[in-house]
Amino acid sequence: MITRFAPSPTGHLHIGGARTALFNYLLARGLGGKFVLRVEDTDAQRSTEEYTKSILSAMEWLGLSWDGEPVFQTDRTGLHVEHAERLVAEGRAYWCRCTPEEIEESRKKAMAEGGKPRYDGRCRELGLGPSPGAVIRFKCPPGGQVRWRDLIKGPIVFEASELDDLVILRSDGLPTYNMAVVVDDITMGVTHVVRGDDHVNNTPRQILLYQALGAELPEFGHVPMILGSDKSRLSKRHGATSVMAYQEAGYLPQALVNYLARLGWSHGDQEIFSLEEMVGVFSLRHVGKAAAVFDPNKLDWLNAHYIKNTPPDELCSLLKPFLEKRGLPAPDGEKLLKIVLTLRERSKTLAEMAGKAEFYFGDLPKFDPKSAEQLLALLKTPEGADAPAKDAGGKAILEKWLGLLQELPRTREDFDQLLSGLAAELGVKAGVVAKPLRLALTGSTASPGLHEIMEILGPEVTLGRIRAAAETPEGYPQVRQPA
Repeated sequence: MITRFAPSPTGHLHIGGARTALFNYLLARGLGGKFVLRVEDTDAQRSTEEYTKSILSAMEWLGLSWDGEPVFQTDRTGLHVEHAERLVAEGRAYWCRCTPEEIEESRKKAMAEGGKPRYDGRCRELGLGPSPGAVIRFKCPPGGQVRWRDLIKGPIVFEASELDDLVILRSDGLPTYNMAVVVDDITMGVTHVVRGDDHVNNTPRQILLYQALGAELPEFGHVPMILGSDKSRLSKRHGATSVMAYQEAGYLPQALVNYLARLGWSHGDQEIFSLEEMVGVFSLRHVGKAAAVFDPNKLDWLNAHYIKNTPPDELCSLLKPFLEKRGLPAPDGEKLLKIVLTLRERSKTLAEMAGKAEFYFGDLPKFDPKSAEQLLALLKTPEGADAPAKDAGGKAILEKWLGLLQELPRTREDFDQLLSGLAAELGVKAGVVAKPLRLALTGSTASPGLHEIMEILGPEVTLGRIRAAAETPEGYPQVRQPA
């Protein structure tokens, strides 16, 4: 078995392309075959080296290793031309000198007669040779059917009479898509062509070319497209569509691969798969025929799962670039490890984790606007909304914390005792005395455990933040701008 992934470097690797690559990878690896990468760079105007590098990087990041070196289609142009000329020599193709105006005229005539817009084959039997502006067209059979049993969709039939005499070599001497793909798949020994179902209409034309070249047909499988939440074709309006955009947003490759595999494929009720597990159980028989709907929330759930289960040391290394992107120098190993341990259960992406870690840096935290308003309200009001006495106002609570925390509690149990004791002294619930402390230390109403936070901040920063909030409430909150 030889499968292939054949991206065009006219853009970054799309989510749909990545899933196609994954299915080809799993199919080949699961059955001991080869998985080859062919870069179809024949669109000279739109193909760029930047996109080529981006596609290769995305494949490597996802862990979809290919066999051998990448094959570039433009390096094989001579082979494509040779096969096109061979078809002419064998009477299966012909040179066509029709101008664009003549071709348009024949298409309009066909439509006027109730048919499909197609070339009328006026050069088909003229025996013409090459000349400036001429193209080579394939002689499509005038009748009959083109059939194949699709590995995913089942039996598919096309009427040959509906197919045009397609151009296989352009006037500039370059092959068209269908010709290049067939010649490459034949000469590379590809046995299984698994691709998006937007290629279904190309398949009958390619089958005819295989047959004309006397080559054995590969197995074809067409994967349904991926839709956005509104059931339209997945596009940028639904969110990121480029694989590398997910890397930049802090998704783990294991999570994205797991999610892409489950987009249209299933193995019982199992949701979590490593790449190695998928290799062992993947089958095209379990790929659905209906289009899959991309659900960002499901991807976030999977990514959060993988973050929680990534070894903390590894998570530290992964987090560093996202901290640096925010202008936060990564702290020493032990401190960063402690930060990661407080946040890995609370983060859906590495970028989100870096954002949540921001309060650990600097002398004072930055507040979101809502939290800043809450802190100022607590500090300005003589009595907190839930407080039965004036000595339970936010300012008084912070002043009491200053006295209690001159020595930070050694354990979480020690801190819990301080918390419950202060609440009992003031006759309020524990949350009432915890809220102003949490706001002062983190700039937010939601955060990791207060004891863990103080341990990481250290006594100097902890007391400095509490003192700043208690003594200078008007100027304390530095409002964080939305990301």
